[in-house]
Amino acid sequence: MNKFVKLIVLLLMMVSVHATEQKVSGAVTPSNQKMTASHLEEIEINLSGSVVSDNQKMLTSRYMGYVKNMAVSEGDIVKQGQLLYEIDSKEIESAERQVDLAISQARLSLQMNKNQYNNILKNLARHERLYKKKMVSKYEFEMLQLAAKNLEDMVSISEKQVKQALAKKDEVLNQYNYLTIRAPNDGVIVDKRLNEGEMAMPGMPAVVLTDLSRLKIVAEISESQLKYIHLEKKVSVEVPSIDLSTTGIIASIIPSSNPMTHKFKIKIKFDLQSRSVYPGMYAKILIK
Repeated sequence: MNKFVKLIVLLLMMVSVHATEQKVSGAVTPSNQKMTASHLEEIEINLSGSVVSDNQKMLTSRYMGYVKNMAVSEGDIVKQGQLLYEIDSKEIESAERQVDLAISQARLSLQMNKNQYNNILKNLARHERLYKKKMVSKYEFEMLQLAAKNLEDMVSISEKQVKQALAKKDEVLNQYNYLTIRAPNDGVIVDKRLNEGEMAMPGMPAVVLTDLSRLKIVAEISESQLKYIHLEKKVSVEVPSIDLSTTGIIASIIPSSNPMTHKFKIKIKFDLQSRSVYPGMYAKILIK
């Protein structure tokens, strides 16, 4: 009888241990494995963007005048230093003639003052000898000294006036450099707003030049996705129109969201792979 009781107790203990092991094993495997796989799943962000130039210049003239030669058209590819257009300004030519007249007058005045100064120096030297011999009054001698000093000052002023007139001439001649507008860098003409015979105004853009060597892709990303990107992050880039698949990096994140869409603008530098890529092309971006 005692052996039978011991056997029953031993069986109950074995059943209890087995149930505990199953409970512990069931708590670890299926649901936890599923949660881990969910957290390890990669985030993919697909964006649409456009190719833009990071160096676009709106060229204008400093002075007013009529366009006498428009040397480029929209779509032309130009080299640095190439002539874009020329302005024919009558005002600068008139200013040059006025400056030439002022230079002539200043030089004439200087020469006249020098001649008078040299004459009065000779007269002063003669009166000084006579004054020592008591043949002229001290008043006459001192008046000549004062006149000589005044003429010396007049010569100095005339010399400064000549220098100022010559500097004004250099300034006027320098204005001619701004009548010839040349390309500051290589690029393509994307907009031409003036034609020959039209009036160029200071500050009014005449030609828009886009640098093709500094292209980027601009796209918008939602506010909730900002946490998945950072500067210098590598992304995949595709330009479908030319079958270009390449890599890029996030060059800038512009911290100014659109209040209507709550999207932020990002700029992406990418490898052109020596392909002909132009501003305005559609691009697709994949961020992982």
